[in-house]
Amino acid sequence: MRALTFKDGLSYHDDYPVPVPSANEALIRVRCAGICNTDVEILKGYMGFSGIPGHEFAGIVEESPDQGLIGRRVVGEINIGCGVCPYCQSGLKNHCPNRSVLGILNKNGAFADYLTLPMSNLHIIPDSIPDEAAVFIEPLAAAFEIMEQAAIRPDDKVCVLGDGKLGLLIAQVLSLSRCEMIVVGRHRDKLSILEKRGIRTMPGPLPQEKIFDIVVDATGSSAGLETAVNIVRPRGKIIIKTTVAERGAVDLNRVVIDELTLIGSRCGPFPPAIKALETKSVDVTPLISKVFAIEEGIEAFQYTDRKGVLKVLLKIG
Repeated sequence: MRALTFKDGLSYHDDYPVPVPSANEALIRVRCAGICNTDVEILKGYMGFSGIPGHEFAGIVEESPDQGLIGRRVVGEINIGCGVCPYCQSGLKNHCPNRSVLGILNKNGAFADYLTLPMSNLHIIPDSIPDEAAVFIEPLAAAFEIMEQAAIRPDDKVCVLGDGKLGLLIAQVLSLSRCEMIVVGRHRDKLSILEKRGIRTMPGPLPQEKIFDIVVDATGSSAGLETAVNIVRPRGKIIIKTTVAERGAVDLNRVVIDELTLIGSRCGPFPPAIKALETKSVDVTPLISKVFAIEEGIEAFQYTDRKGVLKVLLKIG
């Protein structure tokens, strides 16, 4: 099969072995995949990963012990727990100490013709959601995770830091709570995507006033957390969405003095993400910057570094 692999550099292959699914897994033919900031960080050494990266995808089930899945169009949750540890048994497979993570940790990912995932990780997607939009379900679920972790009320003052792909998704999701929100970024063209949906934005940097009840760090920068600490009110909450290969130091004394709550936030629930795309309460189309064929994968990664680029997709199937 065709595949992009990473080991001391990114390379393209047209003769990579097709993965063999285990007893509880389905074989999925990938139709479309998205390049995310985590994939870019992997190329810088994040998680020490080597193999086929990529974890945002839409595909068709070709082989499965569950015959009802064959031929269905699916997306997939990326964490694969061991199934027997206390975390898995209590419904926390995302935190299983023995987990693998699609395209990130000990599991070949989506930048290839085929991938395998446990059937329990798969979600069937409705025909009304095209492949290019379905690719966003995984990061959109990560945005909905914030709603699971923090009770956001209409009278809360919320600031989203970052106008990248994830920041724009988070802003659309949090706007559904009707909270008093502002999104701070550096790029007028990206912020305009939100402004067209009636979401308030401003170009950074913000005045360092402690006025926000909740601050979400989606900057993709090691400096984002420090900015969040500067603007959240005492006893406020900071949601950390940024993962980077190298993270700078933060003065934790200020966290103690202001009695702040820091919440790490990663993957999230797929059903509300699928519903949001189906009902069009979230629009991902303006976030697609360019689509490349998988054979152009190296060029696609180079393109992601260009100024103003948001989501780059790989057309595979």
